Amino acid sequence: MTAFSEYLLPGKRGHLIGVGGVSMSPLAEVLLGVGLTITGSDMNESENTRRLENLGIPVAIGHRAENLCGEIDFVVRSAAVRDQNPEIQAAREHGIPVFERSQAWGALMKDYENALCIAGTHGKTTTTSMSTHILMAAERDPTVMIGGTLPLLKAGHRVGMGDTIIMESCEYYDSFLSFCPTIAAILNIEADHLDYFKDLEDVKKSFRNFAALVPEHGHIIANLDDANTMDALAPLGRELMTFGLTAKADVYAENIVSHGAQTDFDIYYRGAFFTHVNLRVPGIHNVKNALAATAAAICLKITPTAVRYGLAGFTGAGRRFEFKGKYNGADVYDDYAHHPGEIKALLDAVEPLGYKRLVMVFQPHTYSRTAALFGDFVTQLRRPDLTFLAEIYAAREQNTIGISSADLSRQIPNSLYFSDFDELEKGLRWTAAPGDIILTVGAGDIYKIGERLLKK
Repeated sequence: MTAFSEYLLPGKRGHLIGVGGVSMSPLAEVLLGVGLTITGSDMNESENTRRLENLGIPVAIGHRAENLCGEIDFVVRSAAVRDQNPEIQAAREHGIPVFERSQAWGALMKDYENALCIAGTHGKTTTTSMSTHILMAAERDPTVMIGGTLPLLKAGHRVGMGDTIIMESCEYYDSFLSFCPTIAAILNIEADHLDYFKDLEDVKKSFRNFAALVPEHGHIIANLDDANTMDALAPLGRELMTFGLTAKADVYAENIVSHGAQTDFDIYYRGAFFTHVNLRVPGIHNVKNALAATAAAICLKITPTAVRYGLAGFTGAGRRFEFKGKYNGADVYDDYAHHPGEIKALLDAVEPLGYKRLVMVFQPHTYSRTAALFGDFVTQLRRPDLTFLAEIYAAREQNTIGISSADLSRQIPNSLYFSDFDELEKGLRWTAAPGDIILTVGAGDIYKIGERLLKK
């Protein structure tokens, strides 16, 4: 198949299916910026599709074969678009090459002197956001692709004119293997996406292959405290830039002091003081994320001052311990955590904050993940004072396993299972009390519960 880079020529015409997505809409902007003519389609109108229309990119609402009318040189699809899509079928019938989103981003990266790709089972969005804050403070004018909304950007992406691109890099379906990183940061590795990967060793192999994409003059950043990461990267025989909580790491933290939702600490680089940080998001996991972002900044020769000011300005990314408001005296937060490891990090951060009661509203994400990590979910979901369980969010799957959130509830004391959002919302309204923290948690649409609660 022809490489996507051969289509990055002014005058070429491309069509993006699922163009309103968080990774596809900035891709459309970047392709337009390099002189291509772009059209797109999406199932629903959104703020992203309206923005693209205002930029001069026609967007068809609904997927139909006739959306590929006229001269189209290539098609790019999002991960959610399957072969049965009528536009994919039309492209195949007319001999139009179809590329994956990751292939397009990978080709575009080659035009940047620095391509910072941030990967890991957890923490990608937060660390990518922290790195964005640092590079903006350093006035490096980066191009950015984040898997969530960053208040600084008022979006999940940014098209800059500088020499650096920052990409959140996902391992699912090995999509990050299409990227061309000059700096690869690996935050942690756990068993996940087991509907695609065979087991943990298969996941580690994927991350090892990702790190191997970095050229010899580039940098591989690794979490020294994470055994799976260090084990996965050991066979590379490459020098690593490590970060962690001990002085054995290249970049490490000392004098960590928490003040409620804030954390102060000093960052050291190879034994020498680098900078002091006041981080306005809670949890030791966010200290580690900040260390990873600092390691990347050091590789990019960014000053300690820019690191300090960049991290000081970071108050969180969308759906990452995001404060939504108050209801009946209870603080309502939303978080994207959908893996037991992420839930543990979230609870570890919240429990010391001094709330009278912690109420978690959790929606598992995919049947396969719920079944594969069932025991780990039970362990973490027993920790809140009260756990409300919504039904599993199917995402891309069919429930061939026959599993339900009700199965989790039977193993969790102080839990309640709700088959629909209306009943769950009623239960929350009856339960919420002053001094509570209510966490809506999951990668599906559970955030709507908090929004409905606050709207009324």
